[in-house]
Amino acid sequence: MRYFFNFFFLFFLFCVQVISGQAQENDRAELAYTQRLSKQFPDSAFLLLKEMYSQSIAKKDRLGTGICLQQMGQICYYLGNFPQALDFHGQADKLFREEGNHERVAANLNDMGILYYYNRQIPLARRQYDEALSIYEQAGNSGGLAETYGKIGHLYEKQQRYDSAFYFQRLALQQYSRISHKQGMAKIYENMGSIFEDLEQYDSSSYYFRNSLQLYEQAGEEVGSIEVVNNLGDILRKTGHYREAIIQTRKALALSEKTNDLYEKGAAYRDLGKAYNLLGQNDSAYHYLELSRRATIDIYSKENNRQTAFLSVLFDIDKKNDEIVSLENARNITFIITIAVIIVVILLVVLGWVIISRQRLKIRTERLTSEQDRHIYKTQRELMQAELENRQLQEDKLVRELEVKRKGLTSSTLHVIQKNQLLEDLRDRLALLVKDDKRDQKKQLQQLIQLINLNFNHDQYWNEFRETFGQVHQQFFDNLKTYNEELTGNDLRLLSLIKLNLASGDIATLLGISQDSLRVSRYRLKKKLSLETGESLTAFVQSL
Repeated sequence: MRYFFNFFFLFFLFCVQVISGQAQENDRAELAYTQRLSKQFPDSAFLLLKEMYSQSIAKKDRLGTGICLQQMGQICYYLGNFPQALDFHGQADKLFREEGNHERVAANLNDMGILYYYNRQIPLARRQYDEALSIYEQAGNSGGLAETYGKIGHLYEKQQRYDSAFYFQRLALQQYSRISHKQGMAKIYENMGSIFEDLEQYDSSSYYFRNSLQLYEQAGEEVGSIEVVNNLGDILRKTGHYREAIIQTRKALALSEKTNDLYEKGAAYRDLGKAYNLLGQNDSAYHYLELSRRATIDIYSKENNRQTAFLSVLFDIDKKNDEIVSLENARNITFIITIAVIIVVILLVVLGWVIISRQRLKIRTERLTSEQDRHIYKTQRELMQAELENRQLQEDKLVRELEVKRKGLTSSTLHVIQKNQLLEDLRDRLALLVKDDKRDQKKQLQQLIQLINLNFNHDQYWNEFRETFGQVHQQFFDNLKTYNEELTGNDLRLLSLIKLNLASGDIATLLGISQDSLRVSRYRLKKKLSLETGESLTAFVQSL
């Protein structure tokens, strides 16, 4: 049974897709019909497009919506409403880009290029064409490339830059020839004939117009043929072949009457009037010029009625759009209010549940927090006790180390004193020997005395002494620098020995100087340390 339902569901989806695909194909067929209708009945085509536009929005068919907007822009261009046309094409461009339909984007860019040209924004027009060219080149679309090249050539022709115009028209002709597009080739031949006509090269112009006419006839394009036949009549008239020109123009008149093309009919009447005037048949010339004037009035009247009808359609559409927007806004407001009320009710329910849950959670959290605080307090107290014990052990260790270093410093100092006293005694005895008259020993004894004196001044024990002293009295030398940063090494030695509270005789012995020299050194130190006359150097040093 379950497999049966699955099969039925899949079959239903398939049917929906088929019906949807057929609906989209029908929509595309209707869009093709509206494009053909827009040339003859633009107001009716616009109404139909507007209805299809609304349906495509309801179906969320973004591509169909974009095509409707593009065709509405083309109708507005045909009726001369360029700002509205640009607005429609701009909306279509956005939809085509969002859908990723690059060729539709390129075709729409070509339409926008024409509008920018008629708005005299030539650089903007060329920018649209260049982007369209880039898209068509990537897609390898020869037809699109040919159409765009032709439009760029036409742009240069209107700027009277004929070399560039020829270049792009030839590129367009190459692309149309590649795909054997006769109608496109005919249009390019017609454009090239117009360029040669502007340059007054009538033989070349006639050649291209005849090629264009032949291709139009092969393609069964009567509307395009009329203008070419008229142009051939103009060439014959401009080259003095007035009777041949009249025959050619009458062909154009017959075709325009057959297709009910008022524009070409008026042009044919005007050309016939010019030809008869050149032949000196002024009655006929006046007759056809009067027919041309009436055709112009009919065209003006028809265009005026068409513009009025179109503006009326636009006004009705805008009015309906405003009403639809108002209704949608009212519906949206009602919907928003309903949703807001539902959200508020849900929020109140959620808020009540959250408050109750938070209270329960708060009670549970407070209980857990209290237990954790007790545990943390107990752990911290144990850690603090362990830390205090550890610090006490470290302090005891440091005190022991400091005591050992102090004893070592004292022992080292006593050793140096004993050594220096021994050296002083040796020096005195050697000095007595020197006073004897024994010349052979005198020189050697003087050398010994010099070595002993050098030993007094450069004792290696001073470095070890200072290192040990610095460990015992860590801040002593730093404190001294706050009073005077220019103290010499001898000054620091003397101050260190005073800090050890040694007697003056021992200090003199350690430094290898006399008592008088020691007094002078102490006096100089007091001056360097900015001590007053009655102030004790020993008391000052001990206070550091």
